[in-house]
Amino acid sequence: MATTTATIDLPVPAARVWQLIGGFDSLPDWLPYIPVSTLSEGGRVRSLKSDEGGVIVERLEAFDNQARTYSYSILQAPFPVTGYRSTLTVHEVSGGESRVEWAGTFTPAGTSEEEAITLFHGIYTEGLAALKKTLDA
Repeated sequence: MATTTATIDLPVPAARVWQLIGGFDSLPDWLPYIPVSTLSEGGRVRSLKSDEGGVIVERLEAFDNQARTYSYSILQAPFPVTGYRSTLTVHEVSGGESRVEWAGTFTPAGTSEEEAITLFHGIYTEGLAALKKTLDA
C-alpha cells in the first residue's frame, strides 16, 4: 500500500478554513478543477465532475466536525489505484494560523507505486495551493 501527504500552512484561523472546506460537498467552492459536486445517499456519497468531464464517485467514511477532519474512499474514478482512502484535516496552529493536511493511502493498479504517489501528491499539492488562493481572494 502506498501513501502520500501534502500540507500547507495558512495565515487564517482553522475555524474559517474548516467553514470553507469542511462540507463533503464543498470541493467546487475551493478546488477549481472540480466544478461540480452532487450528493446522494443522504450526503454520504458525492459524485464529482472534473473540469475535463471525468467522473469521480467518493464515499464519506468518517466525519468529525469538532476535530475538523473527514475521510473518504473512492468508489469510481479514472485513477490507476484500488483501495483508496484519504483524509482531509484542518489543524489549529498558534497565532490564529492553521495547517491543512491532505493524506491518502492506496494500492497502485497497472502503474508503479512511484507513479501513483506522484499523481496523488500532485493532486493534493495543487488542491492546497488552490485553497490558499481562494482564501487569499
